[in-house]
Amino acid sequence: MPYKNAVAGRVSLPGQVYHITMCTHQRQPFFACWKAGRILVHTLKDLQQQQLANSLAWVIMPDHLHWLMQLGESHDLSSTLQLCKGRSARAINLHLNRQGRLWQKGLNETTIRKDEDLRMVARYIVANPLRAQLVNKLGDYPLWDAVWL
Repeated sequence: MPYKNAVAGRVSLPGQVYHITMCTHQRQPFFACWKAGRILVHTLKDLQQQQLANSLAWVIMPDHLHWLMQLGESHDLSSTLQLCKGRSARAINLHLNRQGRLWQKGLNETTIRKDEDLRMVARYIVANPLRAQLVNKLGDYPLWDAVWL
């Protein structure tokens, strides 16, 4: 299915909270490089400064990102995610001295209902390194954050 068809039905509501999962191209572990992960963190912070997306919680795994975010008022979801992918890919490719696709086409997005407990969703997101057995304590994993901490 072409990417444009995949995003055609995507709902984009200002102020809505979404759980986004973006995978790297062919699930390559680009973020096993800590600095590459920090470049992605910088991209998320830039989007927040520009009021495009408010990051509530995120974790950067070696080959994907889980991001609990609230969409800003000025952009739709697709263009905000496209900016995130494009900006981070350019900077990370430069750092890794590589060319080519960094992100897999498409992504998984879940709209969070108003009655869902955001803290529970955030806990699930940031616990990914524990479930993947990358660390024994979450505090030992360097690439995560949540506004409730």
